Amino acid sequence: MEPEPTTHKGPVVLRRRRNTETTTSDQRLLDQRGTGGWIHSDTWRVLRIQSEFVEGFEALAEVPKAVTVFGSARTPPDHPEYARSVELGTALAEAGFAVVTGGGPGVMEGANRGASGAGGYSIGLGIELPFEQGLNEWVDLGINFRYFFVRKTMFVKYSQAFVCLPGGFGTLDELFEALTLVQTGKVTRFPIILLGKDFWSGLLDWIKDTLVAQGKVSPSDLDLIHCTDSVEDAVRVVVESQKGSSTEPKGESW
Repeated sequence: MEPEPTTHKGPVVLRRRRNTETTTSDQRLLDQRGTGGWIHSDTWRVLRIQSEFVEGFEALAEVPKAVTVFGSARTPPDHPEYARSVELGTALAEAGFAVVTGGGPGVMEGANRGASGAGGYSIGLGIELPFEQGLNEWVDLGINFRYFFVRKTMFVKYSQAFVCLPGGFGTLDELFEALTLVQTGKVTRFPIILLGKDFWSGLLDWIKDTLVAQGKVSPSDLDLIHCTDSVEDAVRVVVESQKGSSTEPKGESW
Protein backbone atom coordinates (compact mmCIF):
# COMPACT_ATOMS: atom_id res chain seq x y z
CA MET A 1 0.00 0.00 0.00
CA GLU A 2 1.39 3.38 -1.00
CA PRO A 3 1.65 6.05 1.74
CA GLU A 4 -1.19 8.52 1.95
CA PRO A 5 -0.48 12.06 0.64
CA THR A 6 0.32 14.25 3.62
CA THR A 7 0.26 17.98 4.26
CA HIS A 8 1.94 19.61 7.27
CA LYS A 9 0.60 22.88 8.71
CA GLY A 10 3.10 23.63 11.44
CA PRO A 11 2.44 20.92 14.05
CA VAL A 12 -0.76 19.80 12.30
CA VAL A 13 -0.73 16.78 9.94
CA LEU A 14 -3.51 16.39 7.33
CA ARG A 15 -4.13 13.15 5.41
CA ARG A 16 -6.79 11.64 3.13
CA ARG A 17 -9.97 13.69 2.87
CA ARG A 18 -8.66 16.22 5.41
CA ASN A 19 -5.74 16.99 3.11
CA THR A 20 -7.43 19.72 1.08
CA GLU A 21 -4.90 22.55 1.45
CA THR A 22 -3.65 23.98 -1.84
CA THR A 23 -1.58 26.85 -0.43
CA THR A 24 1.04 27.23 2.31
CA SER A 25 1.27 29.69 5.19
CA ASP A 26 4.06 31.57 3.39
CA GLN A 27 1.90 31.91 0.28
CA ARG A 28 -1.03 33.25 2.26
CA LEU A 29 1.23 35.68 4.12
CA LEU A 30 2.96 37.03 1.00
CA ASP A 31 -0.01 37.07 -1.37
CA GLN A 32 -0.96 40.71 -1.99
CA ARG A 33 -3.99 40.08 -4.16
CA GLY A 34 -7.47 41.09 -3.06
CA THR A 35 -8.89 43.90 -0.98
CA GLY A 36 -7.66 45.47 2.23
CA GLY A 37 -9.07 42.60 4.26
CA TRP A 38 -5.53 41.29 4.73
CA ILE A 39 -5.01 44.00 7.34
CA HIS A 40 -7.19 42.11 9.78
CA SER A 41 -5.77 38.64 9.21
CA ASP A 42 -2.10 39.65 8.95
CA THR A 43 -2.02 41.46 12.28
CA TRP A 44 -3.27 38.30 13.98
CA ARG A 45 -0.85 36.19 11.95
CA VAL A 46 1.97 37.95 13.77
CA LEU A 47 1.05 35.95 16.87
CA ARG A 48 1.49 32.68 14.97
CA ILE A 49 4.87 33.87 13.70
CA GLN A 50 5.84 34.83 17.24
CA SER A 51 4.84 31.38 18.50
CA GLU A 52 7.06 29.72 15.91
CA PHE A 53 10.06 31.73 17.10
CA VAL A 54 9.28 30.85 20.71
CA GLU A 55 8.87 27.13 19.95
CA GLY A 56 12.08 27.07 17.92
CA PHE A 57 14.12 28.90 20.55
CA GLU A 58 12.84 26.66 23.34
CA ALA A 59 13.42 23.42 21.43
CA LEU A 60 16.95 24.34 20.34
CA ALA A 61 18.16 26.26 23.39
CA GLU A 62 20.08 23.30 24.84
CA VAL A 63 21.53 22.05 21.54
CA PRO A 64 25.33 21.75 21.72
CA LYS A 65 27.62 23.23 19.07
CA ALA A 66 26.15 22.37 15.69
CA VAL A 67 26.84 22.41 11.95
CA THR A 68 24.10 22.85 9.37
CA VAL A 69 24.27 20.70 6.25
CA PHE A 70 22.42 21.85 3.13
CA GLY A 71 21.87 19.89 -0.07
CA SER A 72 19.37 18.50 -2.51
CA ALA A 73 16.22 16.69 -1.38
CA ARG A 74 16.20 14.93 -4.77
CA THR A 75 19.42 12.95 -4.33
CA PRO A 76 18.60 9.20 -4.32
CA PRO A 77 20.07 6.92 -1.63
CA ASP A 78 22.23 5.07 -4.18
CA HIS A 79 23.93 8.27 -5.39
CA PRO A 80 27.56 9.05 -4.43
CA GLU A 81 26.44 12.43 -3.05
CA TYR A 82 24.13 10.63 -0.62
CA ALA A 83 27.04 8.46 0.52
CA ARG A 84 29.16 11.56 0.98
CA SER A 85 26.46 13.21 3.08
CA VAL A 86 26.33 10.12 5.33
CA GLU A 87 30.11 10.27 5.66
CA LEU A 88 29.92 13.97 6.53
CA GLY A 89 27.20 13.48 9.15
CA THR A 90 29.22 10.67 10.72
CA ALA A 91 32.44 12.71 10.80
CA LEU A 92 30.75 15.78 12.29
CA ALA A 93 29.12 13.69 15.02
CA GLU A 94 32.42 12.00 15.83
CA ALA A 95 34.01 15.46 16.08
CA GLY A 96 31.41 16.42 18.69
CA PHE A 97 29.00 18.48 16.58
CA ALA A 98 25.25 18.19 16.34
CA VAL A 99 24.10 17.96 12.72
CA VAL A 100 21.25 20.21 11.57
CA THR A 101 19.48 19.80 8.23
CA GLY A 102 16.20 20.78 6.63
CA GLY A 103 14.94 17.39 7.76
CA GLY A 104 13.91 16.19 4.31
CA PRO A 105 15.06 13.33 2.06
CA GLY A 106 18.15 13.16 -0.13
CA VAL A 107 21.33 14.80 1.11
CA MET A 108 19.54 16.00 4.24
CA GLU A 109 18.52 12.46 5.13
CA GLY A 110 22.05 11.24 4.50
CA ALA A 111 23.59 13.76 6.90
CA ASN A 112 20.99 12.98 9.57
CA ARG A 113 21.55 9.27 9.02
CA GLY A 114 25.29 9.59 9.44
CA ALA A 115 24.97 11.63 12.61
CA SER A 116 22.38 9.31 14.13
CA GLY A 117 24.36 6.20 13.24
CA ALA A 118 27.45 7.64 14.92
CA GLY A 119 25.52 8.33 18.12
CA GLY A 120 25.42 12.08 17.50
CA TYR A 121 22.64 14.64 17.80
CA SER A 122 20.59 14.63 14.59
CA ILE A 123 18.27 17.62 14.09
CA GLY A 124 15.79 18.39 11.32
CA LEU A 125 14.10 21.75 10.73
CA GLY A 126 11.26 21.04 8.33
CA ILE A 127 9.12 23.46 6.36
CA GLU A 128 5.51 23.46 5.19
CA LEU A 129 5.52 22.76 1.44
CA PRO A 130 2.80 21.35 -0.83
CA PHE A 131 5.08 18.45 -1.84
CA GLU A 132 7.06 17.92 1.38
CA GLN A 133 6.85 14.42 2.86
CA GLY A 134 7.74 15.27 6.44
CA LEU A 135 10.89 14.73 8.46
CA ASN A 136 13.13 11.81 7.60
CA GLU A 137 13.38 8.87 9.99
CA TRP A 138 16.93 9.72 11.13
CA VAL A 139 15.95 12.97 12.84
CA ASP A 140 16.17 12.85 16.65
CA LEU A 141 14.85 16.37 17.26
CA GLY A 142 12.50 17.71 14.62
CA ILE A 143 10.57 20.95 14.25
CA ASN A 144 8.14 21.71 11.43
CA PHE A 145 7.92 25.40 10.55
CA ARG A 146 5.26 27.28 8.62
CA TYR A 147 7.47 30.23 7.64
CA PHE A 148 10.77 30.11 5.79
CA PHE A 149 12.18 33.18 7.52
CA VAL A 150 11.64 31.68 10.99
CA ARG A 151 13.33 28.46 9.93
CA LYS A 152 16.26 30.37 8.42
CA THR A 153 16.75 32.23 11.69
CA MET A 154 17.09 28.90 13.50
CA PHE A 155 19.69 27.64 11.02
CA VAL A 156 21.84 30.72 11.57
CA LYS A 157 21.33 31.14 15.31
CA TYR A 158 22.22 27.59 16.31
CA SER A 159 24.99 26.71 13.84
CA GLN A 160 28.74 27.27 14.02
CA ALA A 161 29.28 26.47 10.33
CA PHE A 162 27.43 25.71 7.09
CA VAL A 163 28.37 22.88 4.74
CA CYS A 164 26.67 22.88 1.33
CA LEU A 165 26.56 19.76 -0.80
CA PRO A 166 25.18 19.86 -4.35
CA GLY A 167 21.62 21.15 -4.38
CA GLY A 168 19.07 23.29 -6.16
CA PHE A 169 17.41 26.65 -5.56
CA GLY A 170 16.86 26.01 -1.84
CA THR A 171 20.53 25.18 -1.28
CA LEU A 172 21.64 28.23 -3.29
CA ASP A 173 19.23 30.41 -1.32
CA GLU A 174 20.68 29.28 2.00
CA LEU A 175 24.25 29.59 0.70
CA PHE A 176 23.90 33.17 -0.51
CA GLU A 177 21.96 34.24 2.56
CA ALA A 178 24.77 32.90 4.76
CA LEU A 179 27.39 34.65 2.62
CA THR A 180 25.47 37.92 2.80
CA LEU A 181 25.10 37.75 6.57
CA VAL A 182 28.81 37.06 7.05
CA GLN A 183 29.93 39.60 4.43
CA THR A 184 27.86 42.38 5.99
CA GLY A 185 28.85 41.51 9.55
CA LYS A 186 25.31 40.63 10.59
CA VAL A 187 26.59 37.38 12.10
CA THR A 188 29.94 36.42 13.57
CA ARG A 189 32.24 35.09 10.90
CA PHE A 190 32.01 31.33 10.61
CA PRO A 191 32.99 28.78 7.96
CA ILE A 192 30.91 28.35 4.81
CA ILE A 193 32.09 25.18 3.10
CA LEU A 194 31.16 23.87 -0.34
CA LEU A 195 31.62 20.10 -0.60
CA GLY A 196 32.04 18.88 -4.18
CA LYS A 197 34.41 20.79 -6.47
CA ASP A 198 32.98 19.49 -9.74
CA PHE A 199 29.53 20.79 -8.84
CA TRP A 200 30.52 24.14 -7.34
CA SER A 201 33.44 25.15 -9.58
CA GLY A 202 31.24 26.79 -12.24
CA LEU A 203 29.51 28.99 -9.68
CA LEU A 204 32.81 29.94 -8.06
CA ASP A 205 34.34 30.78 -11.43
CA TRP A 206 31.38 33.06 -12.16
CA ILE A 207 31.74 34.81 -8.79
CA LYS A 208 35.45 35.37 -9.47
CA ASP A 209 35.29 36.21 -13.18
CA THR A 210 32.09 38.25 -13.14
CA LEU A 211 31.21 39.56 -9.68
CA VAL A 212 34.76 40.29 -8.55
CA ALA A 213 35.91 41.38 -12.02
CA GLN A 214 33.06 43.90 -12.28
CA GLY A 215 33.50 45.14 -8.73
CA LYS A 216 30.19 43.74 -7.51
CA VAL A 217 31.96 42.01 -4.61
CA SER A 218 35.45 42.43 -3.19
CA PRO A 219 38.29 39.99 -3.90
CA SER A 220 38.48 39.35 -0.15
CA ASP A 221 34.90 38.08 -0.22
CA LEU A 222 36.19 34.93 -1.91
CA ASP A 223 37.90 34.11 1.38
CA LEU A 224 34.48 33.58 2.95
CA ILE A 225 34.13 30.32 0.99
CA HIS A 226 36.09 27.10 1.37
CA CYS A 227 35.60 24.57 -1.42
CA THR A 228 36.80 20.99 -1.08
CA ASP A 229 36.18 17.40 -2.14
CA SER A 230 37.27 16.03 1.23
CA VAL A 231 34.93 15.39 4.16
CA GLU A 232 38.00 15.26 6.38
CA ASP A 233 39.08 18.70 5.17
CA ALA A 234 35.60 20.15 5.69
CA VAL A 235 35.46 18.90 9.27
CA ARG A 236 38.99 20.16 9.91
CA VAL A 237 37.98 23.68 8.88
CA VAL A 238 35.02 23.57 11.26
CA VAL A 239 37.08 22.21 14.15
CA GLU A 240 39.86 24.77 13.67
CA SER A 241 37.34 27.61 13.61
CA GLN A 242 36.05 26.47 16.99
CA LYS A 243 39.53 26.34 18.45
CA GLY A 244 40.10 29.98 17.56
CA SER A 245 42.85 28.89 15.20
CA SER A 246 44.59 31.62 13.25
CA THR A 247 44.03 29.48 10.16
CA GLU A 248 41.02 31.10 8.50
CA PRO A 249 39.08 29.09 5.94
CA LYS A 250 40.20 30.31 2.55
CA GLY A 251 38.73 29.83 -0.89
CA GLU A 252 40.43 27.41 -3.23
CA SER A 253 42.17 28.49 -6.40
CA TRP A 254 39.44 28.18 -9.02
